[in-house]
Amino acid sequence: MFTGLVQGLGIIRPLESDRFTLSIPDGHSSPILSDLAIGDSVAVDGVCLTVEEIVSDGFVATASPETLQRTTLSQKIANASYVNLEPSLRVGSKLGGHFVTGHVDGLGCLQEAISTDKAWEITFTAPSSRWQQWENFIQPYLIPKGSVAVNGISLTVAECDAEGTWFKAAVIPHSYSQTNLCYLKNGDLVNIEGDILGKYVAKLLGKQFKSEQSLDEVNLTFLAEHGYL
Repeated sequence: MFTGLVQGLGIIRPLESDRFTLSIPDGHSSPILSDLAIGDSVAVDGVCLTVEEIVSDGFVATASPETLQRTTLSQKIANASYVNLEPSLRVGSKLGGHFVTGHVDGLGCLQEAISTDKAWEITFTAPSSRWQQWENFIQPYLIPKGSVAVNGISLTVAECDAEGTWFKAAVIPHSYSQTNLCYLKNGDLVNIEGDILGKYVAKLLGKQFKSEQSLDEVNLTFLAEHGYL
């Protein structure tokens, strides 16, 4: 379990097959390495990976074929790109973001990033080749003021259309400059994970809708009677 608060950048480079190294770039510091152990979980651009080996400037990990296909990791490995790093949440630690599992739901792409006086307003949408994935696994959990993880970063949905085809987040300058958001260009792919709490609520509501009454009959009274208000 993670919180979506990135604690450093790493550079991902291939070793062989599906193994790769995550190293801290020269001139950067990260608290991750000071307490890292074999078997630990680390979120790499929002993907939960296991530390298999510790090297002088980072660690070695492996990703399954399913993970490589579903996320941007294979692309990042090929380009030796910057990735966001976060160690797993410890019992008693501060929860400054939201609960992030490290299991990516699908891919989005950067539509635009606009700098304002106090923040970066960043809009994401579905890649044309992944619309079905977006519609099934991302769109249902996009709500204004809700939480979403983009490349492992906990963000708040500032705005989204009614159909959930895009969403916008306001990112403070510190978060923008300290994560790989600042390296994104329009059209670049990102890993997206919906809010786990929203997923459970949606599943529970879906079962009640089917067993108790139709969607047309769901109203404020129904939600109050069943403990949702």
